[in-house]
Amino acid sequence: MSDQKANGTLKLKSEGDAMSEIVIRPSIEADLPELIALNHLIWNGTNSPATIHYPSVTEYAEHYPPGSQFVAVIANRVAGYIGYKNPTGLLSNSHVLEIDIGVHPDFQRSGVGKQLIDYIFKWGKENGYYKVSIRVLETNTQAIAFYKAKGFIEQGRLIDEFFINGQFVDDLLMYKKL
Repeated sequence: MSDQKANGTLKLKSEGDAMSEIVIRPSIEADLPELIALNHLIWNGTNSPATIHYPSVTEYAEHYPPGSQFVAVIANRVAGYIGYKNPTGLLSNSHVLEIDIGVHPDFQRSGVGKQLIDYIFKWGKENGYYKVSIRVLETNTQAIAFYKAKGFIEQGRLIDEFFINGQFVDDLLMYKKL
């Protein structure tokens, strides 16, 4: 895998496969329509407690302004993203980086998610974070397996936190120390 850093952008090439170059960089305003479409496509009752819908770029930008996510771009197309924030805004919690991640179905199981997670681990460490946390519904078994493979550990479980499609669903809290 090669990586070249230029202007805050990390270029990654997959090892031994035909995938195009993956560029991971901070999101920009031009990415927002693709990020909206991606969110509308991937979030559903098995992986989100609520339907996610952003009616406009302006509304999306209020929640996720440019630069608040890193995007993985392949052939000028947003293949995935990883959002990051301090979970509480408190100084005493400023060592924790809470993330959310989404990968377009066309690019799932191709290394995009792995590279986004690896990127946020490196970025978090370089920026003084000690711990990365993520929340995931118990019904999202593929994501749970992926997070465990990347070193995340379950640190808690909010039992019957959501009622989705006629069933109670636990919300798992997972973390990894950097």
